[in-house]
Amino acid sequence: MNRTTTLLAITALGTLPLAAPVAHAQDYPTRPIRLVLPFAPGGSSDGLARILAPRIGEALGQTVVIDNRPGAGGNVSAQIVAQATPDGYTLLMASAMLTTNKSLYSKLAYDPEADFAPITHLGGGPYVLIAHPSLGVTDLRSILALAKQKPLNYASSGVGGASHLASELLKMRAGIEMAHVPYRGGGPASLAVLSGETPLMFGTIASSIGHIRAGRIKALALSGLERTDLLPGVPTVDESGIKGFDVTTWDGLVAPGTTSAAVLARLNAETVKVLRTPAVQEAIRKIGYEPTGTTRESFTAFLRAETTKWAKVIRAANIRAN
Repeated sequence: MNRTTTLLAITALGTLPLAAPVAHAQDYPTRPIRLVLPFAPGGSSDGLARILAPRIGEALGQTVVIDNRPGAGGNVSAQIVAQATPDGYTLLMASAMLTTNKSLYSKLAYDPEADFAPITHLGGGPYVLIAHPSLGVTDLRSILALAKQKPLNYASSGVGGASHLASELLKMRAGIEMAHVPYRGGGPASLAVLSGETPLMFGTIASSIGHIRAGRIKALALSGLERTDLLPGVPTVDESGIKGFDVTTWDGLVAPGTTSAAVLARLNAETVKVLRTPAVQEAIRKIGYEPTGTTRESFTAFLRAETTKWAKVIRAANIRAN
């Protein structure tokens, strides 16, 4: 009996290290969750976060606190999350920066792949190519023809930003030349187009739609493969002759790389449920995004494909953000 009791005790002790993480995952979360954003307040990504954070918090039974940490093309926020304790209490609202910065910067304080665990793709949508009325263009074909006749400048939210890369891809695919004029964020870039200072830009639908409807700027084409009900008369770049052109703004949710699978699964399940709620979908569509909500595996594949795609563009255009 003594030998049997001893063996049972040893067996029980051996299972404790395995049982503890499971219990922790079952209890998660027990305190507020910090959601780090690489953007200043305002804009599509911040708007998406403010739609989702309270609802995800309600689903998890804890508050989700938004922490806006812009700077260095998203590297400030990425480094914060990469170095955070991998317990599910610090998350990153990831965007294109997670797939482009490895190619844009010679040195990063984090590894965009190894240091993050994908949770889900939250949503995204096309950019809209906008032009000041002074250009006298009506569609993409007319702007491409104009670019072959005289020098054109285009604005962006900054070197290496999504609007910059989308424009460079358009230049490459259309065989035209345009000069890049970077601004310190999407807001100043949009104002430059509105004033005619820099008359062309790939802007977000959320920041552009009011001005388009008021006739202050002209919408030429959408950067995604499908049209949007928000701008029903605007064709895609693909429809306009540059086949396969597909650039979207998107956001996703990631955690520090070694976060437990059980915690990641809980975050994925609850976030996807929220994204499938009709009221949430309606709110997201109003900011020009299409809600998604994917498996972790699907989001991982998406990140890898985007990383490969933009590495080629960045290398071909010789873009450096340092």
